[in-house]
Amino acid sequence: MRAIHTRSQERILSLLKTIKQGISAQDIYVELRNRNQSMGLATVYRSLEALKLEGMVQVRTLANGEALYNLAQQDKHHLTCLQCGLSIPINQCPVHNLESELESSHKFKIFYHTLEFFGLCTQCQMNQAASMGVH
Repeated sequence: MRAIHTRSQERILSLLKTIKQGISAQDIYVELRNRNQSMGLATVYRSLEALKLEGMVQVRTLANGEALYNLAQQDKHHLTCLQCGLSIPINQCPVHNLESELESSHKFKIFYHTLEFFGLCTQCQMNQAASMGVH
Protein backbone atom coordinates (compact mmCIF):
# COMPACT_ATOMS: atom_id res chain seq x y z
CA MET A 1 0.00 0.00 0.00
CA ARG A 2 1.47 3.31 -1.09
CA ALA A 3 0.89 6.33 1.09
CA ILE A 4 -0.48 9.54 -0.42
CA HIS A 5 2.28 12.13 -0.42
CA THR A 6 1.94 15.90 -0.20
CA ARG A 7 3.31 18.02 -3.05
CA SER A 8 6.28 18.95 -0.82
CA GLN A 9 7.04 15.29 -0.12
CA GLU A 10 6.79 14.45 -3.84
CA ARG A 11 9.20 17.28 -4.71
CA ILE A 12 11.71 16.06 -2.13
CA LEU A 13 11.41 12.44 -3.31
CA SER A 14 11.97 13.39 -6.95
CA LEU A 15 14.98 15.53 -5.94
CA LEU A 16 16.47 12.66 -3.91
CA LYS A 17 16.01 10.32 -6.91
CA THR A 18 18.37 12.54 -8.93
CA ILE A 19 21.03 12.77 -6.21
CA LYS A 20 23.19 9.73 -5.65
CA GLN A 21 24.72 10.61 -2.28
CA GLY A 22 23.27 11.87 1.00
CA ILE A 23 22.22 15.52 1.17
CA SER A 24 21.44 17.78 4.13
CA ALA A 25 17.99 19.31 4.67
CA GLN A 26 19.55 22.76 4.16
CA ASP A 27 20.96 21.67 0.78
CA ILE A 28 17.59 20.16 -0.19
CA TYR A 29 16.01 23.54 0.64
CA VAL A 30 18.57 25.38 -1.55
CA GLU A 31 18.32 22.86 -4.40
CA LEU A 32 14.50 23.09 -4.49
CA ARG A 33 14.75 26.89 -4.55
CA ASN A 34 17.19 26.63 -7.50
CA ARG A 35 14.59 24.46 -9.29
CA ASN A 36 11.82 27.03 -8.68
CA GLN A 37 10.09 24.58 -6.32
CA SER A 38 10.65 26.71 -3.25
CA MET A 39 9.26 25.69 0.13
CA GLY A 40 10.06 26.81 3.65
CA LEU A 41 12.88 25.13 5.54
CA ALA A 42 10.41 23.98 8.23
CA THR A 43 8.34 22.28 5.49
CA VAL A 44 11.48 20.52 4.22
CA TYR A 45 12.16 19.17 7.73
CA ARG A 46 8.50 18.17 8.27
CA SER A 47 8.35 16.41 4.90
CA LEU A 48 11.64 14.58 5.54
CA GLU A 49 10.39 13.46 8.95
CA ALA A 50 7.14 12.09 7.47
CA LEU A 51 9.03 10.30 4.68
CA LYS A 52 11.47 8.88 7.22
CA LEU A 53 8.66 7.47 9.37
CA GLU A 54 7.22 5.88 6.24
CA GLY A 55 10.55 4.23 5.41
CA MET A 56 10.92 6.13 2.13
CA VAL A 57 13.91 8.23 3.24
CA GLN A 58 16.84 7.25 5.39
CA VAL A 59 18.98 9.57 7.46
CA ARG A 60 22.63 9.16 8.33
CA THR A 61 24.23 11.35 10.99
CA LEU A 62 27.89 12.18 10.43
CA ALA A 63 30.50 12.49 13.17
CA ASN A 64 30.08 16.31 13.09
CA GLY A 65 26.34 15.95 13.80
CA GLU A 66 25.19 16.81 10.26
CA ALA A 67 22.25 14.70 9.08
CA LEU A 68 22.31 13.49 5.47
CA TYR A 69 19.16 12.21 3.77
CA ASN A 70 18.73 9.88 0.82
CA LEU A 71 16.20 7.44 -0.57
CA ALA A 72 15.96 4.27 1.48
CA GLN A 73 16.70 1.88 -1.35
CA GLN A 74 19.55 -0.21 0.00
CA ASP A 75 21.45 -0.37 3.24
CA LYS A 76 24.56 1.77 3.44
CA HIS A 77 27.77 0.88 5.25
CA HIS A 78 30.79 3.14 5.70
CA LEU A 79 34.25 3.56 7.12
CA THR A 80 34.35 7.18 8.32
CA CYS A 81 37.50 9.10 9.23
CA LEU A 82 37.01 11.19 12.37
CA GLN A 83 39.85 13.53 11.36
CA CYS A 84 39.10 14.56 7.75
CA GLY A 85 35.55 13.22 7.36
CA LEU A 86 36.42 10.87 4.47
CA SER A 87 33.62 8.34 4.14
CA ILE A 88 34.46 5.08 2.35
CA PRO A 89 31.46 2.95 1.35
CA ILE A 90 31.80 -0.78 2.08
CA ASN A 91 29.70 -3.18 0.08
CA GLN A 92 29.61 -6.37 2.10
CA CYS A 93 27.08 -6.57 4.92
CA PRO A 94 27.70 -8.81 7.93
CA VAL A 95 24.27 -8.21 9.50
CA HIS A 96 21.61 -9.07 6.87
CA ASN A 97 20.84 -12.40 8.55
CA LEU A 98 20.63 -10.67 11.94
CA GLU A 99 18.14 -8.20 10.46
CA SER A 100 15.84 -11.04 9.36
CA GLU A 101 16.13 -12.73 12.76
CA LEU A 102 15.29 -9.48 14.59
CA GLU A 103 12.28 -8.80 12.37
CA SER A 104 10.98 -12.25 13.12
CA SER A 105 11.81 -12.51 16.83
CA HIS A 106 10.61 -8.99 17.75
CA LYS A 107 7.80 -8.66 15.17
CA PHE A 108 9.54 -5.41 14.15
CA LYS A 109 9.29 -3.97 10.62
CA ILE A 110 12.82 -2.88 9.65
CA PHE A 111 13.00 -0.35 6.80
CA TYR A 112 16.80 -0.18 6.59
CA HIS A 113 19.91 -0.30 8.72
CA THR A 114 23.23 1.51 8.74
CA LEU A 115 26.59 0.22 9.81
CA GLU A 116 29.40 2.66 10.38
CA PHE A 117 32.95 2.22 11.60
CA PHE A 118 34.81 5.31 12.88
CA GLY A 119 38.57 5.76 12.96
CA LEU A 120 41.41 7.31 10.97
CA CYS A 121 42.05 6.94 7.24
CA THR A 122 45.55 6.12 5.97
CA GLN A 123 46.38 9.76 5.19
CA CYS A 124 45.30 11.00 8.63
CA GLN A 125 47.24 8.16 10.33
CA MET A 126 50.37 9.24 8.43
CA ASN A 127 49.75 12.92 9.28
CA GLN A 128 49.31 12.03 12.94
CA ALA A 129 52.46 9.90 13.00
CA ALA A 130 54.42 12.71 11.28
CA SER A 131 53.21 15.31 13.77
CA MET A 132 54.28 13.07 16.65
CA GLY A 133 57.70 12.52 15.07
CA VAL A 134 57.03 8.78 14.64
CA HIS A 135 58.51 7.12 11.55
